[in-house]
Amino acid sequence: MNDQTAAALGGATIAYIICAVVVLVLLIVANWKIFTKAGEKGWKSIIPFYNLYIFTKIVDGNGWKFLLLLIPIVDIVYGIMLDVRLAKAFGKGGGFIAGLILLPNIFTLILGFGSAEYLGPQGPKKD
Repeated sequence: MNDQTAAALGGATIAYIICAVVVLVLLIVANWKIFTKAGEKGWKSIIPFYNLYIFTKIVDGNGWKFLLLLIPIVDIVYGIMLDVRLAKAFGKGGGFIAGLILLPNIFTLILGFGSAEYLGPQGPKKD
């Protein structure tokens, strides 16, 4: 490998790392805002495992169900159920649910930075 190739590779690596850090920071802020919209303190979104407990409490009403995320296979099914409940908790429909399942980072940003309001773990109230 010559010096030009090494420099180009190094520059590309640095650019990738910078982009990854920017995306990570945006996702942290979006999750912080989601927690805040749901009436929880934002800092709770950055504590590992505790954030899963609070997130499950926000979208499912029972925080201890986060333990289901530690069981192989069950975690996939319950994770999809949480995406459905998250969308409903913020008054979103089927398209948004599909987005959360297929493109979670993008739709987390939309939910966090958008105008969606938290309606509770059961979604909008039916009269």
